[in-house]
Amino acid sequence: MKIRLNPLASDIFICIYAIVSLFLRFKYESKTTISPMNSIVMGICFVVILWVLIKLKILNPNWFGLFNPKNPKP
Repeated sequence: MKIRLNPLASDIFICIYAIVSLFLRFKYESKTTISPMNSIVMGICFVVILWVLIKLKILNPNWFGLFNPKNPKP
């Protein structure tokens, strides 16, 4: 059985993930001296993790209903 989150839970997970990852990056970067390239690579890694979870269909974002669904109208 594959783990799948419903659209609302996926949206909430993505928001919490983005906030926590930004907090961790800022906290880590303020404590140590880190080059801008390392910061960019770390940010890309966090985004790639989300991208992989969406491509594996574990996360099913609905973007809080901001965009029209892809279902064609009859």
